[in-house]
Amino acid sequence: MPQLHKETISKLTKLSRIDCSEEEQEKLLADLKRILNYIDQLQEINTDNVTPCDHVLADMLNVMREDVVGPTMPRETFLNNAPSHVGGLIRVPPVLKNGT
Repeated sequence: MPQLHKETISKLTKLSRIDCSEEEQEKLLADLKRILNYIDQLQEINTDNVTPCDHVLADMLNVMREDVVGPTMPRETFLNNAPSHVGGLIRVPPVLKNGT
């Protein structure tokens, strides 16, 4: 496992332009050490007879239905249900206003 020191964390924070206090750097150092220890544990697992898994959903089939066009609602019916409409289109409140 690579050795991490306060100097390493200080250099990494400068390179990534992250402003950290001394307390935050110490917490980051502890977190990174835990992550690297976990990776070391994973390296110990015997994977000799495990086939590589390059795609988790390789055997999954498309379970969605076909997109079939059906009868549509007449324009007047849905416009009558809209609170406001103009020229055959539903009027909605503005999303963007001038001057903002």
